[in-house]
Amino acid sequence: MTDGRGADRRGADGPGADRRREFAEEARSERPDLARLCLLLCAVADPSVTEADLDEAEIELDRLAGLVPYGARGGDTDAWVAALADLLGRREGFQGVPADYQRLESSLLHEVLRTRRGLPILLSVVWMEVARRAGAHVYGLGLPGHFVVGFGDPAELHLADPFAGGRAMTATDAELLVAGATGEALDPSMLRPATPAAIVLRILNNIRAWAAARPERSDIALWAVELSLLLPSHPARLRYERAELLVQRGDFLTGAAEMEAYATIMDAVEPSAAETIRRRAKAARALLN
Repeated sequence: MTDGRGADRRGADGPGADRRREFAEEARSERPDLARLCLLLCAVADPSVTEADLDEAEIELDRLAGLVPYGARGGDTDAWVAALADLLGRREGFQGVPADYQRLESSLLHEVLRTRRGLPILLSVVWMEVARRAGAHVYGLGLPGHFVVGFGDPAELHLADPFAGGRAMTATDAELLVAGATGEALDPSMLRPATPAAIVLRILNNIRAWAAARPERSDIALWAVELSLLLPSHPARLRYERAELLVQRGDFLTGAAEMEAYATIMDAVEPSAAETIRRRAKAARALLN
């Protein structure tokens, strides 16, 4: 229940505030820890998640890394791909199916470690964190519509698809994947290794998309937007999306004020859009009458 003065904000002073502060500090650190960011996201998503739960997830990643055969360590990229596909894909059962796109848990690292199921990007996080701990030169590659992992020199494109159990991918496979998702040719800019912040933003985008299809879960959309805004780089429009969610959840005054603040930013680039936003802010305030 809300009265227009304070919906369930879960913001700076609400539940999960400490986790959000940790998330912001980690995201803006010199070398952000991808696993830690993903696990702090889990703790915001589910306040019942304890520090012990987060430690358990880290321990599981360490355990899996310890199972990587010594023969693969120090070997070539093909040896790494084969060893991790055998360990994570075949023996440990990490893979995905289309139904996983309908599950919020598929975007939460601690749940993916428990169920061995997840979205391509979360399964790729597992692969990256296990491989990194075992000593591999590994990176994530955010192709349009699909996330994969790469080993060695990014220019050589030694790729694997964790969603498919670790199927090795060639440059041609990547080109076909991009063509199928976009109808366009593979652009070199798509082959840049993703930073931890970019990976987490993409995870949060997936969560926002999941919540957008379920209007009754605007609470999830709100915390996903708010965590996105804590990242060092994010789309400016997320501020307006947050304002809309606040209004949707009954916090009319705060939502209207944030719409007006965003409109001020838009004045310099799209005056007509700024005016439309101001009208929506006025309409939001009218909901209090």
